[in-house]
Amino acid sequence: MQDLKVSIVQTYLHWENVDANLRHFTEKLNAIKEETDLIVLPEMFTTGFAVEREKVAEEHGGKGLQWMQQKAKEKNCVITGSIAVKENEELSNRLYWVKPDGTYQFYNKRHLFKMAGEHKHFTAGEEKIIVELKGWKICPLICYDLRFPVWSRNKWNKETNTADYDVLLYVANWPEVRSYPWKQLLIARAIENQSYLIGVNRIGEDGNKFSHSGDSAVINPRGEIMSKINAHEDTVETIMLSQSYLEEFRKVFPVGSDADDFTLGS
Repeated sequence: MQDLKVSIVQTYLHWENVDANLRHFTEKLNAIKEETDLIVLPEMFTTGFAVEREKVAEEHGGKGLQWMQQKAKEKNCVITGSIAVKENEELSNRLYWVKPDGTYQFYNKRHLFKMAGEHKHFTAGEEKIIVELKGWKICPLICYDLRFPVWSRNKWNKETNTADYDVLLYVANWPEVRSYPWKQLLIARAIENQSYLIGVNRIGEDGNKFSHSGDSAVINPRGEIMSKINAHEDTVETIMLSQSYLEEFRKVFPVGSDADDFTLGS
């Protein structure tokens, strides 16, 4: 496992305008001049959180995914973010994990946000994924999943003191009115899972008049915020995650060895 360089993109979104968003994110990615291993985009980055607009969902393999494949190749790094996707007559809030060679994995959002009616239009995912990058194991999740610690929970091999994942990642469209819980829950998830945490949220007002402050963050396993992004700031930040820091912290403070065993029900 090597050190991992991560670029987080905190920015506004054009409501229900795929082409405008892809042009916007092309500019954002072009501004990343240094080499990076992973670029993280917000939830539903091609449309905004337009859950009642089935017309904005693209077919699996559509324009958004093709753009991610092209940009991953150009930047020679992994790109991740979620898109509204239609497949087999079902809609999913789907996070794609796209590699430079064009191959990808995906995760369908498990916890659909009922207060916005997401559950009326989208189908909930059933399985988490663990992806690998430069020896790091990463668990990517989406927005409302943050509120459910059992779903987010790391699992430990108590004999070897090794964990299922090293980085917990959330992409989001989390409104400013709930920014305090967002910030506190990100820290809690990092501490309780003894992992790095990446949370990327949008900024600006959406088509439903909800304001978003961003408050994107990269947090170390102690719960300390490493990133310097300010609320409402339209920017990209690149941060190095230290492999030796994570390994040493888990070695001197092996809380995973005392974790309760559990199995998720259906």
